[in-house]
Amino acid sequence: MSDSTSNHEPEDVVHDADGDAVNVEAVNDGVPAPVQGAGTPAADADGTPAAETAPGAEAPGAGSDAHPDTALAAERLGDLQRLQAEYVNYKRRVDRDRADIQIRAAHDVLETLLPVLDEIHLARQHGDLDEGPFRAIADKLEQALGRYGLVQVGAKGEPFDPAVHEALMHAAWDPSDSELPSDATTTTVVTVLQPGYKAGERVLRAARVAVADPE
Repeated sequence: MSDSTSNHEPEDVVHDADGDAVNVEAVNDGVPAPVQGAGTPAADADGTPAAETAPGAEAPGAGSDAHPDTALAAERLGDLQRLQAEYVNYKRRVDRDRADIQIRAAHDVLETLLPVLDEIHLARQHGDLDEGPFRAIADKLEQALGRYGLVQVGAKGEPFDPAVHEALMHAAWDPSDSELPSDATTTTVVTVLQPGYKAGERVLRAARVAVADPE
């Protein structure tokens, strides 16, 4: 009497050395039996083989570009940084130029008042401002303009300087003139025809003078 296993197994099934059942009919027909091992995709629950991954292919999402919102944010940040740098440079230029603009504006006002100062100078030379209310007015005006750096240039006896003097004529040297320096060695101002004015380092108008060379 045979055992229960031999009674229920088909004739084309035999056991190998390890005791596993082998389909002899499939072997004899030349159909390779499926082998579960390395390189063979595992079957799904319904027996369908799992999809293979092509050599060199990466998993979905691996190595993909940054999110569009991230790239857009970086671009906007760069624009903001450029605008901020431009604003800082603009503010520096404005702060640097503000003082220069104020100085130029003050110089423009002073230049418009030079004819008035010329009239005061002539009146003082003729003795019209020796006393009286006009003398006080002239003095206060000159003092007010002095607060903005206005200085009169051009005086008799000083060395000729083309930066602040405009020589209109050349005269003979008078050794008897006590207002001329006795030790002069260069061309010297001997007569001031019209005074000049400076404001800071800027010459608003050169003094018009007559010059002479010492003997």
